[in-house]
Amino acid sequence: MPEFLGVDTSNYTTSAAVYDSSENSIYQAKRLLPVREGELGLRQSDAVFHHTKQLPDMIEQLFYGNSLSVPEAVSASVRPRNLEGSYMPCFLCGEGFARSLAAVNSLPFYQTSHQVGHILAALYSAERLHLVRERFIAFHVSGGTTDCLLCEPDDDLIVKVTELGTSLDLKAGQAVDRCGVMLGLRFPCGAELEKLAAGADKVHKVKPVIRDGSCCLSGVENKCRTMLAQGESPANIAKYCLDFIGETVSAMTSAAIEKCGGLPLVFAGGVMSDLIIRERLLSAFPEAAFAEPAFSCDNAAGVAIFGCLKHTGVRRCL
Repeated sequence: MPEFLGVDTSNYTTSAAVYDSSENSIYQAKRLLPVREGELGLRQSDAVFHHTKQLPDMIEQLFYGNSLSVPEAVSASVRPRNLEGSYMPCFLCGEGFARSLAAVNSLPFYQTSHQVGHILAALYSAERLHLVRERFIAFHVSGGTTDCLLCEPDDDLIVKVTELGTSLDLKAGQAVDRCGVMLGLRFPCGAELEKLAAGADKVHKVKPVIRDGSCCLSGVENKCRTMLAQGESPANIAKYCLDFIGETVSAMTSAAIEKCGGLPLVFAGGVMSDLIIRERLLSAFPEAAFAEPAFSCDNAAGVAIFGCLKHTGVRRCL
């Protein structure tokens, strides 16, 4: 079968995936990096250590569990974003493994960014992969980014991104995790914060801070801390945090549409798996595409698809 292996070793998750282009199906294995209770993430040295331990397990789980054959090509995310100076040591783990496997088996090796992987995974999950041949607006909202991006076809990069807006301080995923840890939740806090917010009995007014299409999110952490000190319930604080992020992304979306016109909208990244935020955005932009949670959070599916698109060409692959 025409199978393509992708590897992603982000600061959150060890991921491996195989894309079967004949069936348009994804097989994947992934595991969160272990973080001690009360902490807000890992040092890069610790992330590299855990990826080194976990990646062989993910590859064995993926290939032994699904009886997959040697892939036609191997790809890896080797940097956070396709920008000069974008670098994190944790991505060396996936790149090193993928390059070595490709060399041993005389296979092509393709490299992309973690961000492009997120975008392609979201397109695949939402059945909008054909958009790689068009211009569209994508959001990548996670622990390290809150980016609004103009995406355009590109022979080399597959998806060329131009920043339309970003967070000027705290990132959305950081706000979620800081609020969650403040409330006694375990990092990463997204899923538990959403569950907590479901029990809210009060809605606090939110007012996003937008500057030329970009946003400021540090205020949400400060407000949540003040609410906690004043005795507000954890459920109401969690709801405020998620409402603030949802309203902020909505305002950034409106600014991007005003600048670029009514292009297709795609929302990617772990924060976009939150149902409270998703429902708020869909009420404002009903035609927007979202990835399913398994393809919103860090994963290697989009990286595997990137390998197929590079190896066979966009027209042949789609």
